[in-house]
Amino acid sequence: MSTIESGAMHRVMTRCGRFTTRHPWPVIAAWLLLAVTVAALVLAFGRPVDEDATLPGSAGQHGRDLLEAHFDGAGNANGQVILRSSGPRLDEPATAAEIARTTARIGDVTHVASVGEPVLGTDGRTGYVDVTLDVGPQELTREMTDEVLDAAETPGLETLPGGALSRAGNGTGHSEAIGVVVALAVLVVAFGGLVAATLPLVTAVIVLVIGIGAIGLAGHLTGIPSVATTLGTMIGLGVGIDYALFLITRYRSLLARGHDVRHAVVGTVASSGSAVVFAGATVVVALCGLGVAGVPILTTLGWTSGLVVLVAVASATTLLPALLTLLGPRIDALPVRSARPGRPSAWGRLADRVIRRPWRYALSSGLLLLVLAAPTLAMTLGQTDAGDRSADSAERAGYDAMAAAFGPGINGPLTLVAELRPAATGPGDPRLAALTGAAAKVPGVARAHPARLAPDGAVASVRVIPDTAPSDPDTLDTAGRLAALDVTGAEVSVTGQTAVRGELATRVGDRMPLVIVVVVLLSGLLVLVAFRAPVVAAKAALMNLLSVAAAYGALTAVFQWGWGARLIGLDGPVPIEAYVPMMLFALLFGLSMDYEVFLLTAVRESWDRTRDNRRAVRDGLAETGVVITSAALIMVCVFASFVLSDEPVIKMMGLGLAVAIAVDATVIRGLLVPAVMTLLGDANWWTPRRRSAPVMSERAG
Repeated sequence: MSTIESGAMHRVMTRCGRFTTRHPWPVIAAWLLLAVTVAALVLAFGRPVDEDATLPGSAGQHGRDLLEAHFDGAGNANGQVILRSSGPRLDEPATAAEIARTTARIGDVTHVASVGEPVLGTDGRTGYVDVTLDVGPQELTREMTDEVLDAAETPGLETLPGGALSRAGNGTGHSEAIGVVVALAVLVVAFGGLVAATLPLVTAVIVLVIGIGAIGLAGHLTGIPSVATTLGTMIGLGVGIDYALFLITRYRSLLARGHDVRHAVVGTVASSGSAVVFAGATVVVALCGLGVAGVPILTTLGWTSGLVVLVAVASATTLLPALLTLLGPRIDALPVRSARPGRPSAWGRLADRVIRRPWRYALSSGLLLLVLAAPTLAMTLGQTDAGDRSADSAERAGYDAMAAAFGPGINGPLTLVAELRPAATGPGDPRLAALTGAAAKVPGVARAHPARLAPDGAVASVRVIPDTAPSDPDTLDTAGRLAALDVTGAEVSVTGQTAVRGELATRVGDRMPLVIVVVVLLSGLLVLVAFRAPVVAAKAALMNLLSVAAAYGALTAVFQWGWGARLIGLDGPVPIEAYVPMMLFALLFGLSMDYEVFLLTAVRESWDRTRDNRRAVRDGLAETGVVITSAALIMVCVFASFVLSDEPVIKMMGLGLAVAIAVDATVIRGLLVPAVMTLLGDANWWTPRRRSAPVMSERAG
């Protein structure tokens, strides 16, 4: 008998269910108080984001640390206000005077530390001014950038953001709204009533308020990229709704069997609640595996997403049962159609066909998965830039304007940092001229600015503009040649966002095998603990690897090869961001385990009752097929809605997650898993220390 059906977890969840049925109002009040408190703190203090990539131990990070240690304000946020004229040149007296007034207004904005002199492009109609703020990228908020851009509005000129000013805030509200509307429609079809359909959305909203709010507040303590909030929203909506769906389905089933409300709620929390805890734990464990990569952004995305999953599990096992206790039989109120809970017939017939011809379904579904995964063999990692955004976005317009006027490299400058030994005595040190001259001669460099010397004379820096775009692999080759420069009395390194992200891609590629091994072992161990069946745990890990591979294949085909890229709002192929595949691996492995846990729970219940493997597989698929399909459809719609985002990385996350969940819930759980379990027979449930146990009584209550 599995741990989910008996043992310590079952006992703990039984006590949890009893507590919520005895104290529903205090439980609900506690959740509402927590949500209101978090929301109020967010409104009062904001949700700062930090888009700067850090990579401890890398040469690029070493160079950045040197700059921040030796140059005042080197760690402050820096952006550009881009000015573009469709008429007179910017250097004409009247226009130049207007620009001077604009720069003065920008300088008066709160948090603006300095404003540079206007720089004109070769066409004379495009220029920019550097704007340095007195806060670091982590403290930069959307409100601060809006103040700067509002002050920069200039009559007769188009004003565009660049640098840090273009990265503060990328809303995804339309994606969230679409996901919620589609989820409601699926829930209405699944439950047949408005009350039952609305309840998962209510709990999911509370999960988002608390989970996403907590992530935002954490931005005051550590660097949180904006993608963390978006990813947390995707995961929060998906698992928040799905976990509630599983529990409500079990609750309605127990009511239909004649159980009273309190008994039904306790039984639901003890059985499905235990499964939700194990399912959520697999997601969190998989996300924790990202910590071994040694990449801060992955660690951050891992713990922020895991935090949202924990809130979703807690909500499903406490808040939802409290609401069910108060609703009682009214969970079926406001029906819109005649509901047939479970509706196992179609899935039962499919299970019968698979069980009769397991080899046929195992081979055909396995071949299909291999075809979907085949493009993965050609996957390469890179980095996106603002040039990959939607053509009608302000970020893309600013990027294109700068590239046209100053060359593509202006959007991704490199910084050559030199430690001078002995320290320079002043700006006349010959090593400074040597640094600038050597950098300018490197192949791939468009121009090198004069070297700057730190006040203590120990460090010098040269701003280098490559002749290729930030996302172009040739730019990283240029950075490598700069790092190899040999200047007497100077030890050089290359930094800048482009250089650091290039090193990040290399580290991710090197650490990917280790992360895969750790995540697979930890998740498989958790399944082993839950079901006490080594073969089932190993099979679950293999099946999840196939769903991840299918997602990688879709990423490669759509983003790297450009198949259908225009259909999702891209102009063509874009690089696959280095950290996306590793992040997707952990997420998808955990989420796929969710469905595996729910399916195996039903199969194991039938096995313990009948000791007939074929019947157990058939009963498990027939019982959970509709529920898993409905849950997966909700997740797919939620994830797919985020493909509408202007941010390519969000598109990658949304598409990868949607494809993997769709494949997992249909081809893998509907065909491959039952076929393989049928072929394995009683070996599924082999354990080195097999012990007989009384049949679980939960199904009777």
